[in-house]
Amino acid sequence: MPLFTPRVFSGIQPSGGLTLGNYLGAITKFVDWQAKGTHATIFCMVDLHAITVPQDPAALRRNTRELCAGFLASGIDPERSILINQSQVPEHAQLAWIFNCVARMGWMGRMTQWKDKSGKNAEAASLGLFAYPALMAADILVYHATHVPVGEDQKQHIELTRDIAAKFNHDYGVDFFPMTEPVIEGAATRVMSLRDGTRKMSKSDPVDGSRINLTDDADTIAKKFRKAKTDPDPLPGEAGALETRPDVRNLVNIYAALSGRDVDAVLREKAGGQLGHFKQDLADLAVAKLAPISTEMARLMDDPAEIDRILARGAERARAITVPILEKTYEIVGMVR
Repeated sequence: MPLFTPRVFSGIQPSGGLTLGNYLGAITKFVDWQAKGTHATIFCMVDLHAITVPQDPAALRRNTRELCAGFLASGIDPERSILINQSQVPEHAQLAWIFNCVARMGWMGRMTQWKDKSGKNAEAASLGLFAYPALMAADILVYHATHVPVGEDQKQHIELTRDIAAKFNHDYGVDFFPMTEPVIEGAATRVMSLRDGTRKMSKSDPVDGSRINLTDDADTIAKKFRKAKTDPDPLPGEAGALETRPDVRNLVNIYAALSGRDVDAVLREKAGGQLGHFKQDLADLAVAKLAPISTEMARLMDDPAEIDRILARGAERARAITVPILEKTYEIVGMVR
């Protein structure tokens, strides 16, 4: 196999309302990869994925800029990383068509998220929703990305990306696309609802108190954590005791992730403590970490032209990578250029 330039790629849909789950499950990992300096880093607002379900155009534009503001406020440096809006780099969609012709219908039909999102009336779902894993594979492989930081729920999509790369390479007798590795790490890769520790924190939950929004101010953040669902027992001294206490486990995971420590270290320090005191400590920590991000996001959103300039520059840098890779793909497939 050829040697591929070490590259990290990942993205988030600009579907509105960045949450603590996005921050801890994804954005902090992006910032960590940027800081390592071992891989080129590319981070994306995947607006083409967003339109697999109906979107209000004005809201989509605002949400895309807000997501960009969230990346920037959280520490993504557009000079050290490539920060892009997916639709501004047309090679994503162009490679996706090639992959639509490589991927098999059966592969798509087995995708867990397709089953979850299409529900009982799959025939009413968009073709884009069914086929979007091929676009996700193109998002990754148009950069020859070698690593993708993802949550556990996205691991199946990276496995499909590897299947598509392997089939393309086999069908055309080349070693052109890499076998991308998923990277799943950290205490809070899956942040759960503050009202139900068995359900993922979601921006679509109708109960605002179930989540921390990155646009929440300090008072709101503190209030939500103080009201978070728990149980009457004190904190245990080891992580295994949290297996049957999902609400408490979620809060401990969040505390560990925000403090940059592991769960066992947190429990050794807090063992025997009452949850009311722990929730106050968590609220104080969260405000210290998140309130500056909220403030900076608001400042950035007051200057959308600056956000647009950053995204235009990111697209220019991205296309220096994607255009040659797509051109070589077309050559391999047999397109006349």
